Amino acid sequence: MTSILTNTGAMVALQTLNGVNKGLSQVQDQISTGKRVATAKDNAAVFAVSSVMRADVTGLRTINDTLATGASTVAVARTAAESITGLLTDMKGLISQAQAGDVDRNTIQTQIDALKSTIGEITDSAQFNGINLVKGTGTFSVLASLNRDGAGNVAPSSIAVSHISLESTAGAAVASALSSTTYTTASDTVSETIADTATANINFDAGVTAGNVFSVAVEGKQAQYVVQTGDTDDDVAFGLKSALDSLGVSGVSVDATANDGTNPAFISITNNSGAAINASASATAGASGGLSALATLDVSTAPGAASAMTTIESLLNTAVDAAASFGAVQSRIETQNEFVGKLVGSMETGIGSLVDANMEEASAKLQALQVQQQLAIQSLSIANQAPQNVLSLFR
Repeated sequence: MTSILTNTGAMVALQTLNGVNKGLSQVQDQISTGKRVATAKDNAAVFAVSSVMRADVTGLRTINDTLATGASTVAVARTAAESITGLLTDMKGLISQAQAGDVDRNTIQTQIDALKSTIGEITDSAQFNGINLVKGTGTFSVLASLNRDGAGNVAPSSIAVSHISLESTAGAAVASALSSTTYTTASDTVSETIADTATANINFDAGVTAGNVFSVAVEGKQAQYVVQTGDTDDDVAFGLKSALDSLGVSGVSVDATANDGTNPAFISITNNSGAAINASASATAGASGGLSALATLDVSTAPGAASAMTTIESLLNTAVDAAASFGAVQSRIETQNEFVGKLVGSMETGIGSLVDANMEEASAKLQALQVQQQLAIQSLSIANQAPQNVLSLFR
């Protein structure tokens, strides 16, 4: 039956043409973008997985830079430790000469003092990016990776590098206290309850010696500042303020005031939490160690020369151990950096296999769809002419 109202053939041809055009549009998008999955509507599951992987790749690239910086920092420290080892070896030779009874020990002592000064210069200059691993105390952490577990949680992991100190880090007790009024205490630890809307001050008027550790706790959350060589009470005050701010204690504000030439630097803890809070402050003298025994080397007398021989052996062991430790950590950081670089490449390959278009397949499909489009257009044209044939019945 032929109907001039309902052209079934044209309808079928039109549907076919629409399907071909839709497929052609998809293939053209793949060719123009180079991606099989460019947006979430293309494939929501694949898009979600690839987006997370891309974010991980971005983080890992940042870690590559961090590891490179960390490796350079440790390399400087290793070079310094190796140089110090060489100088201590020279110093051991001089101390060995001083063991004899017919030598000028004062001249030898002058040479030893010169080597001490050189070691001090090396330790002072052995810094990279403001970090000196052969002075001070504590650890330097290098971000090594971002680990994602099966639940999707991400946790950072770091490589810790310990410092080695040249100078003695034994410090004096702190004659400062936590109080809303300034006072002095012989104790290294003080505590106080701060009422709501009240302010307590921590005053740094002594104890700012390299290696000393200042701690302030507010409502059980503790901030620390380790005094570095050359630090002043201003450095301690503003360093602790920054550390306390990062704790994010609710209702508590911290301000730092610099030394004005008369009064020492101090920090102010203001309680606006609506209830009394507990706070405490303490200072711990840094432990002596590293190469601090250099200061005791004195071969100007026979007993001193004998004692120096034992001391130099200990110092050499310390420097050698430090060089070995820095070398091992540097190797570890470089290995991790190489691995992260390979991991980034593997992840990018994986992302590509998920979302990239197969250009050979897309090209072949484009050719086929173009032919189908031409045939569908011709088929629709033929179907549209069918009602015209009805006119011949009325001639």
